[in-house]
Amino acid sequence: MFRPHMMLRSGLAGARRMLSTEMKSALDSAVSSAPVVLFMKGTPEQPQCGFSRNTIQILGYQGVDPKKFAAYNVLEDPELRNGIKEYSSWPTIPQLYINKEFIGGHDIVVSMSESGELADLLEKEDVLVEE
Repeated sequence: MFRPHMMLRSGLAGARRMLSTEMKSALDSAVSSAPVVLFMKGTPEQPQCGFSRNTIQILGYQGVDPKKFAAYNVLEDPELRNGIKEYSSWPTIPQLYINKEFIGGHDIVVSMSESGELADLLEKEDVLVEE
């Protein structure tokens, strides 16, 4: 198992074509670690790509409660980076999960934000900062 902003620990097999049982279990745990989970390049404080930076900004603008949020830096571990792509069947990073459901990557998050769908979903899932 791994923790937000931490590297995957030893013993997890590679995830090139098929997820190992250990990797799937670790990713299940990560996706379940908070109501809002983002797999990104870098950290929320120091994103390492524009897409990850923009996604973090959108989540902040929408008012996601930091206590209900976890981010995983895929640059810290190649197994995590490849594994999450297999897990979601989505080829790019960042990847957003809300209450264990894969929402999508950057372009989908932007589109949902612009349409108001993301705000509605975040409110429905009760992951916003309480006023």
